[in-house]
Amino acid sequence: MEEYENFSDLTKKERENIDFRVSVTCRDSSSTVVLAPHGGGIEPGTSEIAREIAGDDFSFADFAGIKSSGNARLHLTSTNFDEPRCLKLVHAASEVLAIHGEESARPVVFLGGKDHELGARIGATLIAAGFTVQTHQDPELQGVAAYNICNRGRTGAGVQLELSRGLRALFFENLKAAGRKNPTSELPRFASAIRQALHERERLASSREKRQFLERSERAPAK
Repeated sequence: MEEYENFSDLTKKERENIDFRVSVTCRDSSSTVVLAPHGGGIEPGTSEIAREIAGDDFSFADFAGIKSSGNARLHLTSTNFDEPRCLKLVHAASEVLAIHGEESARPVVFLGGKDHELGARIGATLIAAGFTVQTHQDPELQGVAAYNICNRGRTGAGVQLELSRGLRALFFENLKAAGRKNPTSELPRFASAIRQALHERERLASSREKRQFLERSERAPAK
């Protein structure tokens, strides 16, 4: 059972900038947002991984637990996640990538979400970089619910990556707060593979929009 039903319920007992922190960065030049809905100490490493993927060109949203202990109680299930600032950024995006933490010991990326085309692109670039990509056997961790935060962008379909604990441990000195300040060379390598897929998707979307505009212009009656 989750401790809280939604963000409003959570804020009745938890204090912003004491128990949790919200970070949002909007990049007007991008239609993509990279989101860590269970960041900080809730699912350790996901904030840092999402921020590395977002870089300076994709929008970024992070809900992070910052308690000294007990951050797990701040976990809002993905279908109930409704922090207003993060949700506003997601609603405005065409592509949504949600980064989560999963507890398997072996290093694996569990690929999910309703955007199968973008998911396939991300999966292919990760496999090419030497990472293991699978579909999680638990339907609850496949990111296909309509109200899952990854599927609440403008298209109604996004991508969810459940990153095992074993994989996240490769990216940092360790998964404690201090250890996460010391990333390994595996983190930028992982992020670079995903960024390649995101940039490919944005270029494809831009080309499609230009083509559709030209087609509409050609069909428009002459004045």
